[in-house]
Amino acid sequence: MKILMLAAEVVPFAKTGGLADVAAALTRYLAASGHDVKLLMPFYGRVQRGQGSFRPHAKLSGMRLGFGGRDYSYSMVTAKLPNSTADVLFVHCPELFGREAIYTWDKDEHVRFGLFSRSALELCQWLQWAPDVLHCNDWHTSLAPLYLKAAYAWDKLFARTKTVLTIHNIGYQGVFPSDSLHELGFGAHAHLLHQGDLSAGKLNYLKTGVIYADALTTVSETYAREIQTQDFGMGLQDLLRARADSIVGIVNGVDYAEWDPASDTRIPQRYSAKDLGGKRICRDQLLERMKLVPARNAAVFGIVSRLTAQKGFELLPEVLPGLLKHDVRLCVLGSGEERYEQYFHRLHGAHPGKVSFWAGYDDELAHWIEAGADFFLMPSLYEPCGLNQMYSLRYGTAPIVRRTGGLADTVEPFDRATKKGTGFLFDEFSARALEGALARGLETFRDPDAWRALQQNGMAKDFSWERQGKNYVELYGRLSAR
Repeated sequence: MKILMLAAEVVPFAKTGGLADVAAALTRYLAASGHDVKLLMPFYGRVQRGQGSFRPHAKLSGMRLGFGGRDYSYSMVTAKLPNSTADVLFVHCPELFGREAIYTWDKDEHVRFGLFSRSALELCQWLQWAPDVLHCNDWHTSLAPLYLKAAYAWDKLFARTKTVLTIHNIGYQGVFPSDSLHELGFGAHAHLLHQGDLSAGKLNYLKTGVIYADALTTVSETYAREIQTQDFGMGLQDLLRARADSIVGIVNGVDYAEWDPASDTRIPQRYSAKDLGGKRICRDQLLERMKLVPARNAAVFGIVSRLTAQKGFELLPEVLPGLLKHDVRLCVLGSGEERYEQYFHRLHGAHPGKVSFWAGYDDELAHWIEAGADFFLMPSLYEPCGLNQMYSLRYGTAPIVRRTGGLADTVEPFDRATKKGTGFLFDEFSARALEGALARGLETFRDPDAWRALQQNGMAKDFSWERQGKNYVELYGRLSAR
């Protein structure tokens, strides 16, 4: 099949979250499976200054696109996706994308991603390449299905093209003032947009995609059900329930070429489920790197995360003082809301030998924490899929998670009697429930036989794209009748 993948971020070129990992890994899987796949993303300033062998596309230069009475000049730059035969095409429009940030609060943000969606269809026309599937990801590309059905309905090139929209996080919808319609080229198609929103003076990109995409996917089966409820639908639950037959939940895959302690070149010592000795070395090196007091029998907890309310960090001030009374260490890597960054700075100051906080993101350190920690803490309020809990399982690091979204689909509660399960879950979003999961975890940690069984159970799980990618191929096949 011919598949055009649209994503606002792709590793290793630009990343703020899991979308970047998924876009790259799924494209890599599709190409390896023999499909003709192209991946399109903006050519941000940070991408231009990063590593990569970029070259102008011979057939895609000097292109122009009129938006709201203005002409934007752009071209395409291309590079190979690392470890893949797939091409990544970059929309090179310096006026809109030459900035350092991926996402901005600039007044033309709606135009940036409107043009990005339109450029995907223009690309196909210039190359006379008819995709079977146009796969959109999150709000940044959610206008593409409507552009296809409205502005490009005349072109027989797209007669067989079907659209898929993947919702990675429904909390981000791309809502802009409705007076942007003309700038986006929708002046003649206003009747196709959500009339209630227009009356309220707004245009919701993600909602538009939900209405017009041929199929909707989200990144776990549980999250697919949750977003159809009042608690998790973020205002889109009624539309999603109306389209329930078109929604498919597919858990994200893990790129085990990057995340496997048996082959990971970033960690101090490699190890496997058969020989966990290297994990002890990784643990000792992690404590030394983060300037924590070494302790052979202390339980090491790790956090690698965006520091936002979604991740459940409001529970920690009530929980961590009790946890830190035990012989434990806490390694935190992340950035986000100032209140959470300040909290971890204060916690580090109050417990300098037990708590270490690294503000920001460091890819190598993320691997060190996964390999060196005993527990990985993810008390999320909601979690569409989550990747770190699956990384943790492969590294023999026990996830402590709330039973929501992809966490519920990928972590199985450990039972010390049967020695089955892979981690520790709690249901109610409360400090008391989290404390219960922590207590169960520490009890298991002090039982060597149970602990080893838990680690080996997790390391045996397979969430590879070889498994998960087949679900997308089946969906594409049903849509395109291939």
